[in-house]
Amino acid sequence: MKKLVIVLGLAVTGLAGCSNFEKGEGDMLYKIHTDKSGETIKEGDFVAFKAVEKTEGDSVLYSSYDYDRPSLLVKEKSVFKGDLFAALGLLSEGDSATFKINIDSMVQKMGRPQPSDTTKKYLIYTIKIDKVIPKGKLTDSLFRGKIDAFLKAEMDQAKTGEVTKLKAYVSAKSLKPTVTASGLNYVVTTQGSGPKANPGDTVLVNYTGMFLSGKVFDSSLADVAKKNGTFNPQRPYEPLKLPVGMNGSIAGFEEGLMLLPKGAKATLILPSSLAYGEQGNQGIPPFTPLIFEVDVVNIIPAKAGSVIAPPPAPVPAVK
Repeated sequence: MKKLVIVLGLAVTGLAGCSNFEKGEGDMLYKIHTDKSGETIKEGDFVAFKAVEKTEGDSVLYSSYDYDRPSLLVKEKSVFKGDLFAALGLLSEGDSATFKINIDSMVQKMGRPQPSDTTKKYLIYTIKIDKVIPKGKLTDSLFRGKIDAFLKAEMDQAKTGEVTKLKAYVSAKSLKPTVTASGLNYVVTTQGSGPKANPGDTVLVNYTGMFLSGKVFDSSLADVAKKNGTFNPQRPYEPLKLPVGMNGSIAGFEEGLMLLPKGAKATLILPSSLAYGEQGNQGIPPFTPLIFEVDVVNIIPAKAGSVIAPPPAPVPAVK
């Protein structure tokens, strides 16, 4: 059976700053917050958990709560004394704890990139264990079956809960969106002027893509990317140039752009059916609604009789 690795990551629970840590193996320090009865996690067990990765300066590096999905892995043998696998071995289903793990050991022995904003000794992980499926003496086939059943239940829950999450987002933001026949919700925040784009026209647009949590996953604006930790010095930060109506991007993004004239700014609220659907895309899980803040910089009409091919890859992309 192929090993599973973490697919989503670590959120802030406010526990990482607690004092009175106990000494674990190696350089590990830990504090147990919730201690349920049950077998501790063993090598080979499947684990679903929520977690936060932070620096000692309280800078959040990764949070599974941003994606509203648990992280998933099969516990492996420790790479060094006091690593995260050793930390998981102290917990059972339902437990929560905060761990301090030596940064240098993670960088040198696990290939973890050195955080740029810390010179301290530890990275801090706050973890809550949602589900443990023990490997025990199960055959690989039976073990895989139990994991698949859990993942299907998680997928079904994400699918059925999507409408509720979208309504909660709109309510929490006190929005009054216009809803199209496809299910796209949009709110115009700045009115534009002139004609709207027709299929085949090219729209120049600045955008920022977010999850419902507000976590930014992509932006065409360098300052936004830097602020939210998605900056990539290898890419140009400029308005996206997209021929609309040509299936060159996700459906809700293109539909939203064709509803706006030049100069308009809007918030597009996409159900997953108008985004990446049941398959997801790179860092976007299946059945995930998305938010895009867009600013239409210009609309370039298609030349009469011209045929415009769509870009070869979905745009905007997740970094």
